[in-house]
Amino acid sequence: MSNTQVESKNLGVEDLYAEAEHWHVNTGGETIHAKRLSGKWRTIKWLSASIWIVFFLGPYVRWDGRQAILWDMPNRQYHIFGVTVIPQDFWMLSLLLLFFAILLAVVTALAGRVWCGFFCFQTVWTDVYTWIEEKLEGQPPARRKLDKAPLDFKKFSLKLTKHLIWLVIGFLTGFSFVAWFTDAPTLWTTFFSGDAHPAVYVTVAMFTVGTYGLAGFLREQTCFWLCPYARIQAVMVDRTTVLPTYDVVRGEPRGRMKKGQKEEGRTTGDCVDCSQCVAVCPTGIDIRNGQQEGCITCALCIDACDSVMTKIGRPKGLIRYASLDELEGKPAKRLLLRPRVWVYATILLVALSGILYGLTSLAPIELKVLHERAPLFVTLSDGSIQNKYTLKVLNKLNEDVSVRVSVSGGPESIELTGAEEPIKAKHGFVSPAMVFIRIPRKDLTEEQVPVRFHIEGQRASGDVVETDRESVFIGPRR
Repeated sequence: MSNTQVESKNLGVEDLYAEAEHWHVNTGGETIHAKRLSGKWRTIKWLSASIWIVFFLGPYVRWDGRQAILWDMPNRQYHIFGVTVIPQDFWMLSLLLLFFAILLAVVTALAGRVWCGFFCFQTVWTDVYTWIEEKLEGQPPARRKLDKAPLDFKKFSLKLTKHLIWLVIGFLTGFSFVAWFTDAPTLWTTFFSGDAHPAVYVTVAMFTVGTYGLAGFLREQTCFWLCPYARIQAVMVDRTTVLPTYDVVRGEPRGRMKKGQKEEGRTTGDCVDCSQCVAVCPTGIDIRNGQQEGCITCALCIDACDSVMTKIGRPKGLIRYASLDELEGKPAKRLLLRPRVWVYATILLVALSGILYGLTSLAPIELKVLHERAPLFVTLSDGSIQNKYTLKVLNKLNEDVSVRVSVSGGPESIELTGAEEPIKAKHGFVSPAMVFIRIPRKDLTEEQVPVRFHIEGQRASGDVVETDRESVFIGPRR
């Protein structure tokens, strides 16, 4: 971006085209070997990436004698510690997806592609793969030299070791993914004994090859050409979004720093054209050419530039998180004054409240009562009125439970038949049962009488599970 463009308050279409001419998008013709430098943002990047340790270790956490988090697809049960979610509770999944979608949007609107730079599995796995590559093959210059060198025993052994480690990581990625859907310790036995389901082997193979190919070879090409978020992120940012940005006014004109040069005699900007910001960029862009689609806002260029500024005795922040308004000298709008922040926050709060309500209100066993509609009632030979009901007992536990049914409400002469034996409620399924309620006609004072069904059972541990459901008893018009 030129000085004229920065000083202009409103960039025209021609200015934008002129800026885009300086963008560099690697189309796969070269392998980017990014330099690694220590710094604040590199540390933050590693800390945020460490969240994915849960992906590998999570399936081995136990809870109440079973896997703590288990997506049991065959039995249509999803265990999250002490909570069991079944397809009937999937409205919570919709709220969960809404929550994360809006969270992604609001974070992008405030600070750019934070997900891409710090949490995305493609970014994290690529970072790990290139870290292994650096440990085995050396710094970027050494790796480029090795790539061009003829194949000998040393090169073959280094490349073979690297690719074997990459494949192992890919295999563990696929295996860990499958472990969330079945008992993890059992999976180790069935997988290597050949007794696992064919879908398990196919899934692990796909993840192994996919991880190996995407993180080991495609790398930034995945962000450029395969990831849809790289395309839609532009509509989520505005003039107030803070992004890793090069301060053109302070940095230009660029110029090499001469030994012994005095500060007062300097005619160049703070940028010494060392290109360290380009060397550390995982996608190979030059942040000094303005915001580009290849920037994943990982902020590694900030670490690189700050380290150079420290060495030459100039203030940090030549590349920093800043908004377009800030660079143009406009007052930054406070976070709480932005309408979109309030809209996003409201949606997040509603979604999160619904999720928490759903999780806290889940019962281990549920009862639905369906009143027979044709006919609504029948008159028995002794003159009493009888209603027919279908009970549906939904057992969310991980064990079968026998429940007994009782009824309350109405006159004291109310009688329940068809429920003399307990209902065996199979875990993870709906168990139906048909029952009848009889009330002598002389005791019916109203056309409709509210009644309450109650079911109660005992788990193997001795804990009692119970629930109620209201219904109505219908009699003839009076």
